[in-house]
Amino acid sequence: VQLQASGGGVVQAGGSLRLSCVPSRRTSSTSVMGWFRQVPGREREFVSARRWPGGSTVYADSVKGRFTISRDNSKNTIYLQMDSLKAEDTAVYYCAFAERGLITSQFRFIQNYDYWGQGTLVTVSS
Repeated sequence: VQLQASGGGVVQAGGSLRLSCVPSRRTSSTSVMGWFRQVPGREREFVSARRWPGGSTVYADSVKGRFTISRDNSKNTIYLQMDSLKAEDTAVYYCAFAERGLITSQFRFIQNYDYWGQGTLVTVSS
């Protein structure tokens, strides 16, 4: 499965962006789609993930209440709506896909994901 991420850009603090991730094929069974981010020189960190079907969703504490993960089945697209952006949200954002039934406590660990997108840069100016 190839993942195509897009939607990054430059936005002022307090603004919004919506990232998109399109898998190269539809998933036919339980799977988990996640978003991670990475700042140069730092480890990649978990942002959010959701299981489909079922809807179990997890957010990192740093984005809870500001970011929303969703899916448009008709477009086979996963979204990360980012509102009230802060300078510390600046990073390269990666979508990831786990083709297995992870439990929610496993969502935040990089090694549990099978496929990764190429990353899209989000820059929040203060």
